[in-house]
Amino acid sequence: LNMASNLQPALRRLCPALSSVLPSLRVCQTMKMSDGSKKSEPATPPSGASAAGSSQSTNGGATTHFGFKTVPDSEKSNLVAQVFHNVAGSYDLMNDVMSGGVHRLWKDRFVQVLDPYPGTRILDVAGGTGDISFRIAEHMQTRPFLHGRARPSQIVVCDINSSMLAQGMQRARGRSYADSLDWVVGDAEDLPLPDASVDAYTIAFGIRNVTHIENALREAHRVLVPGGRFLCLEFSRVTTPLVSQVYDIYSMQVIPVLGELVAKDLASYQYLVESIRRFPPQDQFATMIRDAGFRNVTYENLTFGVAAIHSGFKL
Repeated sequence: LNMASNLQPALRRLCPALSSVLPSLRVCQTMKMSDGSKKSEPATPPSGASAAGSSQSTNGGATTHFGFKTVPDSEKSNLVAQVFHNVAGSYDLMNDVMSGGVHRLWKDRFVQVLDPYPGTRILDVAGGTGDISFRIAEHMQTRPFLHGRARPSQIVVCDINSSMLAQGMQRARGRSYADSLDWVVGDAEDLPLPDASVDAYTIAFGIRNVTHIENALREAHRVLVPGGRFLCLEFSRVTTPLVSQVYDIYSMQVIPVLGELVAKDLASYQYLVESIRRFPPQDQFATMIRDAGFRNVTYENLTFGVAAIHSGFKL
């Protein structure tokens, strides 16, 4: 809360600067149609586009979404990788600016729900900058060992993007729990871990960026031990109409411009907000988690559904 209040003056100082880049808003409000014409104000994905997963193109090749664009399956991972190479250095600062620090409260709640004990083996996917893994390690330091679990804690931070991992490794230096962290370059759809090797799988603000969400969910199920927990924090659908209207305007028109002002990268942040629109709503994502084999699937909305925590168990 203090972080949010401290950021408010900075955001107010940014407001005058917005007027100088208002022409950029047209970039956020316009997309090219297949016939070369343009359609204004795409607040939602193009008609007929699926919320998640791949589809078949008219020429027979598999396609998927990259924001509001349709791209070949084989290209998405490289496109997403480039986005996160671009934003890695300013990622944490932009999270604070875009959310007024509220993302910190969401992440705190996420780890509180997980409530890991010392000796837990955790895989944190798409966790490159360490925000979640650091919180988990700090939380475990406050908890007693469970009876029969005297082994050391292990947190594997897995990210497909080496630039994001480099940021996290730099931040981890000098922390008391640094030795409990392992940093691994890996794909959420093809994890470099053996079957039944971790007690908990966490992923925060990452699953919407994978090419095949269903494959990532199946991989999560594979690497978890029986009784292991899947926990996902992701942007979702706002459940209050008035708040939804305000949020749509802010996310689609303001966040990309903040990306240009703070990180000098409008395009990457435009993709990030478009990817939120393409991610399935809470109930649909919960169904996908069940389809991957998880049981006792639940979710908790945060800040009117701007984000949500989904939970499931491998039973």
